[in-house]
Amino acid sequence: MASEFDSSLLKNLYKPTPPSHKGQNGKVLIIGGSQLFHAASLWALTVASRIVDMVFYSSVETNNRIVESIKAEFRNGIIVPRSKLENYIKEADCILIGPGLPRKEGLEKGDDDTKELTERMFSAYPDKKWVVDGGSLQVIEPNILPKTAIATPHKGEFKKLFGVEATDENVETMAKEFGIVILVKGEYDVVSSPTESVRISGGNPGMTKGGTGDVLAGLVAALYCKNGAFLSAAAGSYINKKAGDSLFKKVGYYFNASDLAAEIPIVMNGLL
Repeated sequence: MASEFDSSLLKNLYKPTPPSHKGQNGKVLIIGGSQLFHAASLWALTVASRIVDMVFYSSVETNNRIVESIKAEFRNGIIVPRSKLENYIKEADCILIGPGLPRKEGLEKGDDDTKELTERMFSAYPDKKWVVDGGSLQVIEPNILPKTAIATPHKGEFKKLFGVEATDENVETMAKEFGIVILVKGEYDVVSSPTESVRISGGNPGMTKGGTGDVLAGLVAALYCKNGAFLSAAAGSYINKKAGDSLFKKVGYYFNASDLAAEIPIVMNGLL
């Protein structure tokens, strides 16, 4: 049975050291976005760019142009056309795939096929650190998830992916069966690896707004660059909820995903 997350474990998270230079404190590659879903991958990008040294961002041309226009938000970022995606995979410490990627019925001209793209990336790079979210979770079979993966479904995506309800017991069982880390988002989050499981309480109804899960995915991917999978998922969930609670004290339920992404570094600084 999952126990409550012990916040003292946050002290084990990697922290940049004074002698380090650009690139040594994490490089994230984000593969996401589509003609229809612009914002999801941008929220993940926003939070990751505040934590790691370098963000490689690969989306459809429309989103790449949007990010070019806000380049000041991630001065150490590089925009990667999908045609050159694999050139940057080897350099990245962690890859987030899925935010804003469309299901088949949502594909428009210029979009990649999410299932084909996701499966091709997993097959070619099974040993990379992966965070799998959104559109990718909705179109794949669980047996193709690399053993290095952190899957971040909400309860509906968990049921679609694994074919069972997202009870605490089932989350633990699926993590063991597929040898991965699973972070199920909900009123309380559940994070399970093949060997351990925790609950993360907190948060508030303001965090039901669209995009807050994309912020969490970006945060987890940033942490996973320099930390283990289970700690990255559990700490990311805890920090995300604490940021939501911090906003609630200031503005009640009246905040959005952009507010959450901006609050996370403030909360992290206080916690770490």
